[in-house]
Amino acid sequence: MNYFADCGGSCAARCRLSSRPRLCKRACGTCCQRCNCVPPGTAGNLEVCPCYANMTTHGGRRKCP
Repeated sequence: MNYFADCGGSCAARCRLSSRPRLCKRACGTCCQRCNCVPPGTAGNLEVCPCYANMTTHGGRRKCP
């Protein structure tokens, strides 16, 4: 399967179980645009997309859901 997909569909799938889906989709969309990649599933699988996994907020926390 190819994870270099359209950001909207990939992020909707990634965030579908989130307690804050709008926030999740916004953060995911930013990460997807920068990395051109979203890990599969609703959580984890970050090794598929190292750029996505390594992006952090100003506070040092992981940015991408």
